[in-house]
Amino acid sequence: MRALHVITGLGVGGAEQQLRLMLRHLPVSCDVVTLTNPGAVAEGLRADGVRVHHLGMRGNRDLAAVPRLARLIRRGAYDLVHTHLYRACVYGRIAARLAGTPVVATEHSLGRAEIEGRPLTRATRELYLRTERLGAATVAVSDTVAGRLRDWGVPAARIHTVPNGIDAAAFRHDEGRRRSTRALLGIPDGAFVVGGVGRLVPGKRFDLLIRAVSALPDTWLVLAGEGPEAAPLRALAARLGVGGRVRLLGECGSSDAVPGVPAVLGAVDVFVSASREETFGLAAVEALAAGLPVLYAVCPAVEDLPAGLAPGARRIGYSSDTADPAAGLTAALRHRMEGGTRRLPPPPAVDHYDIGRSSRRLMDVYAQAIDTEPSTGRAH
Repeated sequence: MRALHVITGLGVGGAEQQLRLMLRHLPVSCDVVTLTNPGAVAEGLRADGVRVHHLGMRGNRDLAAVPRLARLIRRGAYDLVHTHLYRACVYGRIAARLAGTPVVATEHSLGRAEIEGRPLTRATRELYLRTERLGAATVAVSDTVAGRLRDWGVPAARIHTVPNGIDAAAFRHDEGRRRSTRALLGIPDGAFVVGGVGRLVPGKRFDLLIRAVSALPDTWLVLAGEGPEAAPLRALAARLGVGGRVRLLGECGSSDAVPGVPAVLGAVDVFVSASREETFGLAAVEALAAGLPVLYAVCPAVEDLPAGLAPGARRIGYSSDTADPAAGLTAALRHRMEGGTRRLPPPPAVDHYDIGRSSRRLMDVYAQAIDTEPSTGRAH
């Protein structure tokens, strides 16, 4: 089987990194085309031996991208097209239909009121639903997202849940790596360190982590990720007098001076996800694999599981005290500090989200998509 993955961009992000990891485990010959921004993940894919095309799309209304993509699909004689992220799903489904190739789409970022961090509008939803009908199947990364798709009107028979996956071995705790990473970041060996991972955007609420740490003397904070909130977060830390105890690393693994996510998780003592909304919560699962206790506000990866599969994860609510919106998080961190720092055994949730398991489930979706005509349901 030959498959073409179509994605909106290949800068560093959860969907982009998940695509790269998945391609390492799929028993399929895969190429990738990015509509825009062939960034760091494109470089990583090429290093993995994956052929990456840049379509050069000039904007959301660059309709000429559709025939260009359709020609690329025909020339490649692909058995299947798999799209990722909103713009690629809309344009990719149309192009795949023009090329006569079955198409599967993964919905990575559908929130209650946002998609990919942008507000949902009636027009956005209508365009999504009209093009969704052109595909053979829509993959949801969590049961939560599958429920939202059903609420939108996508037929349940067309929805398949294939959760994001991780390579647990990459996050296995190593004391030597912990010490070397702390030394690299200038953090004392005995310090209590809070960690967060994700794109630095308002919805991630990383400001709450800075405010909580400012109320806990001798506590440090490490944030891994980049985004438009980097400068405001740095300014907030300086204003609260904790700039010296806050490390904003930028893009993980981008240089020898910036450790990768596994090293960052190995160096911290508790992981916090304060996001208003998540479609999965991959970083929380990675933190569980690293043996960390996890505090989260919203995390479908944990909340969709049967009880008891993620005992190290605890939900925190936002404080109603407007004078201190981080009060609940501060109290939870203080309680964690008082209990001492220790690594936990990876919980059953980690095996549940093994990337090999997710790849096998995705292959089942591929087989069904290729066997059935996308629009009519007639078998080939």
